[in-house]
Amino acid sequence: MSDGTIVVEKAAAAEEPTPPGTEPPPAGAVSAPTPAPQAPAQAKGSRAGRNLPAALGVGFGLGLSLIGILLFVPKVFILVAATAIGIATWEVAKRLREADVLVPRIPLIVGGQAVFWLGWPFGPNGVAGAFAATVLVCMVWRLFDHGLTVAPRNFLRDTAITVFTLSWIPLLAAFSVLLLLEPDGNLKVLTFMILVVCSDVGGYVAGVLFGRHPMVPSISPKKSWEGFGGSLVFSVIGGLLTVTLLLEANSMIGVVLGVGLVAVATIGDLIESQIKRELGIKDMGTLLPGHGGIMDRLDSMLPSAFVAWLVLSALL
Repeated sequence: MSDGTIVVEKAAAAEEPTPPGTEPPPAGAVSAPTPAPQAPAQAKGSRAGRNLPAALGVGFGLGLSLIGILLFVPKVFILVAATAIGIATWEVAKRLREADVLVPRIPLIVGGQAVFWLGWPFGPNGVAGAFAATVLVCMVWRLFDHGLTVAPRNFLRDTAITVFTLSWIPLLAAFSVLLLLEPDGNLKVLTFMILVVCSDVGGYVAGVLFGRHPMVPSISPKKSWEGFGGSLVFSVIGGLLTVTLLLEANSMIGVVLGVGLVAVATIGDLIESQIKRELGIKDMGTLLPGHGGIMDRLDSMLPSAFVAWLVLSALL
C-alpha cells in the first residue's frame, strides 16, 4: 500500500533460467524461502519528519537563552536578533542564487542590517529610510553587476525577489526592535515569542495525535486543520496567561493577540513552505540540528513580530 492506494501485483512471475553449473532441484523438493530485503536504516525521527530529540534540545537551549537575555540584558537581544537576521538573509540569498536568481547578496545583507539596527536610535523613520535606501542600492547593484557594457539578464525578476527578501526578513524583524524599545518592551517581546512557541507546540501535538484533514495539501501536506485548532487553543491560553501575568493587562488583549499570532504564524510557515517547494529544497540551511537553518525557525516569528507590535502598541 502506498499513499492510500492499493497496488495489485501479478500472480505469477516469469521463470528465470538456471545459472550455469547449478543443478536444478529434484522434483517435489521445497525450496528455502528467499529472505526479504532489509530496509535501509534511517535516522530516528518523528511523524513530522524531524529528529525530535535534536529539535527539542536545540529549541529548549535557544528558548532559555532568549528568556535570560530579555529578562536581564534586554539590549543584547538586538545583537542576537541582528545576527540571526544576517544569517537568515544569507541562507535565503544562497538558496536563491543556487536557483539562478541573482539577488545582490552584499547590499541585501548589509542593507538588511541597517534596516534592523536603525530602528534603535531613529524608530520607524530609521527603519523606513534604511529600507528605501537599500532597495535603491540593490536595484543599481543588480543593474551594473556585470559591468557597463553588458545588459543584465532577468533584472526585473531578480530585483523584485530582492525587495521581497528585504521585506520578508529584515523589515518584519525590525518590528521586534520597535517593540523592545517601548515601556516594558522586553516583556512584550517575551510575550509574543512565548505565544509563537505555544502555537508551534499546540499545532505539533494536535497534528500528530489527531491530524486527519489537510489544511493546504498543495503547499504543506503535513499541516492539518486539527493542528491549526491545537495552535489556536495553546496560543489563546498562552495569551491569557502572559498578558495577565507578565504585562498585567486586560486578559482579552491576550485573546486578540493569541488569535492574531496563530493566523500570521501559520501564514508565515506556509509562505516559506511554498518558497522551498518552488526552489526544490527541504530546508533553507543546516545550522540547527533537527530544525534546518535559522530561517526555518524565523518563518513564523517574523510576521508575528509585526502583529505583536501592532496589537500591543494599539491596545496597551
